[in-house]
Amino acid sequence: MDNYFLVCGLGSLGQNCVVALKKFNVPVIAIEQEKTSQPWEIPQLLLLLDDIILGDCRQTEVLQKAKIAKCRAALIVTSNEKVNAETAIAIRQLNPNTRLVVRSSKENLNILLGEQLGNFIAYEPIQLPASAFALAALGTEILGLFSLDKRRIRITRRQINSKDPWSNNKYIYEINNKTRRLLTHTPDHYAQIETNFHQWDGELKIQNGDILIYAEVVDDFKEESVQISPTRQNWRQKLVNLRKSWKPFVRNFGKLSLSQQIRGVAVISGFVVMILLMIGTILFERFYEETNLVSAFYATATLLLGGYADLLGDFEPNESIPWWLQLFAFILNLMGTAFVGILYALLTEALLSSKFEFTKSRPPIPQANHIVIVGLGRVGCQVASLLQELGQDILGISFNQDFDRSILPKMPLIVGNLNEALAKANLKKASSVVVVTDDEMLNLEIALMAKTANPRNNLVIRTDGQDLSNNLSKLLPEAKILEAYQLASEAFAGAAFGENIIAVCPIENQNILVTEYQIEVDDTLKGLLISEVAYGYGVEVIAHAKPSQNLTLMPSDDLQLVEGDRLVVLATVEGLQRIEEGQLNLDAKQYFIRVEKALNSEAAFSGANLIVLISGCSVPQARELFQHLPATLDVPLYKQQANRLVRGLNKRQVKAIVLENRE
Repeated sequence: MDNYFLVCGLGSLGQNCVVALKKFNVPVIAIEQEKTSQPWEIPQLLLLLDDIILGDCRQTEVLQKAKIAKCRAALIVTSNEKVNAETAIAIRQLNPNTRLVVRSSKENLNILLGEQLGNFIAYEPIQLPASAFALAALGTEILGLFSLDKRRIRITRRQINSKDPWSNNKYIYEINNKTRRLLTHTPDHYAQIETNFHQWDGELKIQNGDILIYAEVVDDFKEESVQISPTRQNWRQKLVNLRKSWKPFVRNFGKLSLSQQIRGVAVISGFVVMILLMIGTILFERFYEETNLVSAFYATATLLLGGYADLLGDFEPNESIPWWLQLFAFILNLMGTAFVGILYALLTEALLSSKFEFTKSRPPIPQANHIVIVGLGRVGCQVASLLQELGQDILGISFNQDFDRSILPKMPLIVGNLNEALAKANLKKASSVVVVTDDEMLNLEIALMAKTANPRNNLVIRTDGQDLSNNLSKLLPEAKILEAYQLASEAFAGAAFGENIIAVCPIENQNILVTEYQIEVDDTLKGLLISEVAYGYGVEVIAHAKPSQNLTLMPSDDLQLVEGDRLVVLATVEGLQRIEEGQLNLDAKQYFIRVEKALNSEAAFSGANLIVLISGCSVPQARELFQHLPATLDVPLYKQQANRLVRGLNKRQVKAIVLENRE
């Protein structure tokens, strides 16, 4: 039976993948290039492995020693993407059914390999947790943020206070609606935060001090203010607008940044040159009889460019041109030389500063309440983009002079050596510092420098190894230490079982995986109600779709899953394990509904339909129940399921109660 799981490469990511796989209680075999003299990052690693093979994972004999013919999945996670691609091809030739989970950042290659090899998925482990770094930088109640079918889902932690509109005014069950699902509820008197889903009593009222964690659909679209098209404004309106904008600009000129001042000087110089060109053209055309309008225009342009000597440089007096017009021409030459010279200088400065590259202009460096992102690799760029989407003031720092700046969003940027860059970043007034370079030791150095500059900074630090993460947590207890490979490893492990891991959200010291399922013939989810999936497996269903349809977010609990359906859930690794093994929590399914009476036949008919919908029982069984009232429905339910059914029956004028264990 194909039950083995193969891990190729035992670097930081590979070791964490072994730990994540063992949470599913599956046999794991590893292939490592050569025996290392250094201790493993995870001390008990060898005890977790069923076997370890030394050799090149691309070679057929090595793969055969690793029982590739009996492997359900192979996690190919070496640090060399070329080796990973070659290994995936070699494995597919030996076993056409093995699930391939590959470490790779080559998006186009990943698509092509997926089409050719089948049962293939690839992830870039450093990019998976990028949203976790961004949200940690906010230091707010947002714990997770991800997109499904171009709509955004947010996971929020909300602590109730006396001014909260939910305080003493809403029942727990009322939090759930068409756009929101409650994950956990921690009453004020609890010593620890509740981390298991659905361990809440919907009939309680929300109190001060309670902590709620919930997922909700958020609308990304922002209304843009309607502006009048310039082509529809008359000239009077244009003058009014110009006068309104000109005065504040002159008054606040000294407060502008250097780049804004330079741009202002350029605009003024260009405007003055155009006015002089118009005045000179008119005067020469009217008061110099030997010229026409075109010649007057060219003569004025020549004077503005410093050509006085070419036109009026003779020693002999020119009686055909009035003396005052000659004086005006001389003044025009002087003013043109000055203002055109300014335009030349600004153009030259711009070309030299950009190294003759047409790059995007960067906003000025923020002075306070900004988020500093140190390290602008793949992770840093993603963090910057997400924080900008969330409306945050950000500042990027890179120590690489030659990196590709075109991949960055339009953001303030400092490029230079460590000390100079941090000195310019206004760390003392920054709200957060996110350190995500590829060098762990450099991250440590930057974190300590940032902490020294501002002890109140919200520090977010990227690490790649467990040992450094543990030590940093002790050294900087207030900082948020995110181990990139540990976050990514659970996504790789979940994907090994054939599911699509969409995102990873670290919530209250555990990782929540946003996981997409495709219901298959022998699936452990097939035939269940969504409520049974949620309460039985301890996960939260946030999206559902029938075959060839778009996802419905926050679907009804009463839908029954059939083959071909798509399902997106929030789950821990333990939740995914329960689904994989079909371990429904039947012990919690111990609540029954006792129906006392129905007000009339219409209430009985409506109540029976509701019982069929929520409990999943047959229509004849529900109709029979109402023929012998009072009676107890012989279908065990989960607590939240039973309470929701009773509330629905009472609204339909059917009196019913919840019984814990059947009488």
